Formats: sequence, C-alpha cells, structure tokens
Amino acid sequence: MSGTITSNVARASGTIAATPGGLDWDTAVVTGSTVTVEAANGYFINTTSNTCTITLPSSAEAGDQIVFVDYARTWGTNKITIDSNGLNFQGSTDSYTVNYSTVGQSLNIVYSDSTKGWLPVSDDAVADVPTQVQTQKAIFAYGSNASGPFSLSNLVNSSGVVASDVTGVGTARAGLAAAGYGVDKAIFAYGTTSGASEIVSMSNLVTNAGVVGSDVSGVGTARSALAAARYGTQTAIFAYGGTSGKVSMSNLVNSSGVIASDVSGVGTARQNLAAAEYGGISSRKAIFAYGETSGNVSLSNLVNTSGVIASDVTGVGTARRDLGAAMYGGDKAIFAYGYISSYSSLSNLVSNSGVVASDTSGVGSARAGVRAANYGADKAIFAYGYNAYVSMSNLVNSSGVVGSDVTGVGTDRGSLGAAGYSVSA
Repeated sequence: MSGTITSNVARASGTIAATPGGLDWDTAVVTGSTVTVEAANGYFINTTSNTCTITLPSSAEAGDQIVFVDYARTWGTNKITIDSNGLNFQGSTDSYTVNYSTVGQSLNIVYSDSTKGWLPVSDDAVADVPTQVQTQKAIFAYGSNASGPFSLSNLVNSSGVVASDVTGVGTARAGLAAAGYGVDKAIFAYGTTSGASEIVSMSNLVTNAGVVGSDVSGVGTARSALAAARYGTQTAIFAYGGTSGKVSMSNLVNSSGVIASDVSGVGTARQNLAAAEYGGISSRKAIFAYGETSGNVSLSNLVNTSGVIASDVTGVGTARRDLGAAMYGGDKAIFAYGYISSYSSLSNLVSNSGVVASDTSGVGSARAGVRAANYGADKAIFAYGYNAYVSMSNLVNSSGVVGSDVTGVGTDRGSLGAAGYSVSA
C-alpha cells in the first residue's frame, strides 16, 4: 500500500480507537513499498514481500509521536527506511539515510524541535514469543530385509541413542515414508507389503510418546518409494513415488494427522527420492530432492508454507536414489547416502532458503535405503539401510557434519520410514 494514512476520528468502518495516551493505531497493515504517515498514529509495517520507505510529516510540533512495529518479524530481511521529509532526524538533516533492519523491532519516535527533529524514544527488538520448541526425539519404523517386511519400530532419544526393537503395530511394509505433524507427533504412510503389486495407502499415527497406532484406511493413490516432510506450522506432505509407474502427485496432512486426497503433481515424476523440512519453525517449508526417473536425478522441488510444490530446480550434486534427508541446525537440511552406480556416503547441505550445496565427501559406511530424522532440537540422525543390511547410525551435529558409524541397535533393515516427534527431551 502507498499513499497517506490518516486517523479515523469519525470511528467509521475500519474503526481506529485511540489509546489512553492519545495514540491511534491504524488497523490496515502496511504492506506496500512506500507509505506516508501522520503524527499521533501507530502503524503495523509488514515487509514480507518488500522493503518499505516511510515518509514522515513535512511539519511537526514538539511532542508529536509516531510508532512503527515489525508486524511479520521481517525487518531483518526487508528493512524500513525513514524519510524525514525535510525535517531533522536525531540532529541529522534529511540528506542522511535512516534504516531499521532488526527482526521484531518496534520504533517509537517523538518530535523535539528544529535542531534535533525526530528522536527515537525507543527502538527495541522483542523476542519471538511464545516460541514453539523444536523436535527432540525420533522414530524409525517398518522396513524390510531378506526375511521380508516388518512393523517394528525403534525410538531415538534426545541424545541420539537408538533403542531396541519395539514390537510393531500395523501392517508390516517397506518403501513407505514418514513425517512429523501437529507440533509433536508423527505419521507413517503408504508403502508395499510384500511386492510391488501390493502397494497400500494406509497410515499409522505416532503419539508424542512414540507409540505407533493401528492402521488407518488410506486416502489417495496407493504407492511406495515416496518421500514426506513437515511443512507449515503443524502440517505435513507426502509426494512422488511409484505405482505401476512413477508419479508426482502429493497428499497433504492436516494438524490432526488426516491425509487429504491426491493433488495433481508438479515437477518430474520420480521415486526413491528423499525430503526434509527447512526454514525454521516460523517459516517452515519442505524440499524434495534426488530420486530416479529412467535413471538417477539430482533435481529438487521446494514446498512453500502452504504445501504448494514448485517446479523443478536443476540439481546440484551427484544424481542418486534411495537416500535419506532430515533437518538440522533448526532451519537447514541435509541429504546423504544413496545409490549412484554403487553405494554412496556423499552428503549435500541445504541452506535455510532451500539452496542445495555441492557434494561433501562421505563419512560412514556407504549404503542405500537409509532414512533420517531430526532430533535434539537442531541435530539429525541417519540410520539403517543396505549394502548388506545394517542397523548402524550416523549422527549429524548442528553444523551439518556427519559423524562416523555408531554400532547399530535393532533389526538390520532398509527402506523404512523415519520422523521426528515430541518436544519434550
């Protein structure tokens, strides 16, 4: 929005009620690149999409006051610029640039006189509260080895220690995917029971205590070799995979763990890819990457905070399939392991804006069929997989560094699912 904003003293539609101190707040949030303001008013400035230049009144009297608030906590990304419109600002003439670029900032200015002009009474930044706690624990479940598919699970505590097998609940299967949802719970869905012709769309919810629920009748096209990730505030997305052919469809999961019907796919249809959340709690997005079409690919597709999948992004790093991915560092992601023309332990870090970095030399045993989840607020764990079937794990620290092999706990298997759950350590 641009143009002049005035007080609604008549209390008409869009009422602005005066505060006890006489300051009126404009209820129309400013989203434009420019705005001209008036004294005795407060303004909510939303710079999510652009910077904003704020033009102050061309004349003022001592005691005139104006307040600005970082409405969406985005001033750190897109700043505000104060145009003092011919008057001084903190004793400096209008020829100087005045910028405010701190996340969560509020600016309260008062006009003094022609010498000092507008003076900040306060320009404080406030913490983003209440703050949702990051995921603390993880769960690996289902999967298969030469003996067939399983429904057992293994919990991971907030220190990254994998616990022994828990007898499974629900239909044994492999080639499924899992993601966190609803703040502190998880969901496993889809997969194949004993062969490619026996794919399912059923799901199993996981409580915030790590207890796997019984089968829930599936919604959406039955498929396997897909991927899933959390996005938004409390929601998740399952996407891609294979039926009788490769698909790019997706299914959103609401904050109660209910899977929605198919959404027509965006991007190249493929299977045996991986997915992870990134961007942090306040702006949680997801990324799907790698996989196979007629051969291995390294392309990626970003998912916005509303669960909309974007078109293909040309890949970075070695094309491969059947790898794992998870969030780390609170707002970034890592893809690792997989199969190229041989088993791999390569990894690729993803920035908090969804940019995939080049290959990092692998640490730990090269393998495919590995899965990953975030735990301990800002760390990740890769575990299980096959070259020969294993149950080993590799911890990822808050800087995205993959640790060496940790002797496995639980049944050796691959092609399982993994997700973070619980906000309690």
